[in-house]
Amino acid sequence: MAFELPPLPYDYSALEPTIDTATMKLHHDMHHAAYVKNLNAALEKHPNLQSKSAEDLIRDLNAVPEDIRGAVRNNGGGHVNHSMFWKIMKPKGGGDPSGLIAEAIQKSFGSFKDFQAKFNDAGVKQFGSGWVWLAGKRSGEVQILSTPNQDSPISQGLFPIFGNDVWEHAYYLKYNNRRPEYLAAWWNVVNWDEINKRYASLKSGQLEPALAR
Repeated sequence: MAFELPPLPYDYSALEPTIDTATMKLHHDMHHAAYVKNLNAALEKHPNLQSKSAEDLIRDLNAVPEDIRGAVRNNGGGHVNHSMFWKIMKPKGGGDPSGLIAEAIQKSFGSFKDFQAKFNDAGVKQFGSGWVWLAGKRSGEVQILSTPNQDSPISQGLFPIFGNDVWEHAYYLKYNNRRPEYLAAWWNVVNWDEINKRYASLKSGQLEPALAR
C-alpha cells in the first residue's frame, strides 16, 4: 500500500497569526504531498520494502538499496517529520509546558525560558534548510539538536519528541528572512498535550507509531 498525505488536524487558517494560511496550504498541500509522492515512487523500484513503515526505513538507511537511499532519506524523512509537525501544533496553543515534558525540560535545562533560548539558538544557527529538535533516548534523557534537510533524529537512534521546521518554505511568506522572529513566535502554537503523549511513548519504550497508509 502506498503512503498517503495525512490531513491537517485543523483548518489552514487555524494557526493565524503565527503561521499564515498561505504558508499552511503551500507547506502541507505542496511540500508534504511531494515527499509522499516521491517516497512512493522510490519504493516502486523495490516492492519488498513497501511493507515497511517510513520510520523503519529511515531508522536503518544502510539497509535501503543504494539506488533509492537518498530518495528515502529525503522523502521518507520529510513525510515522518511533517506528519509529526502538524500534530505538535494547535490553535490557541503555547504557554508553559506541564507534566512529564516540563519535568524533563527542567531537569536538563534548568528552566523553560533557558530551554527556549537554547532551542531557538540552535534553530537560528542551522545553516540552510533543516530542523531543530528536542529528541530523547529510551532512558528519558532529552537533548536539543539540529539536522539538515529532512534528516530525522530517528536515523541517529533518537526519538523526535518535537521539532520545528526551519526550511524557508515554513516561514518565508510571512517572516521573509527573519528566522529568529519565526522561531520566537512559533511557541504560541505548540501543542503541549500532544508533546506529552509523545514523551510518554518514549518513556514507555514504544517506537514511533507507523504512519497511516
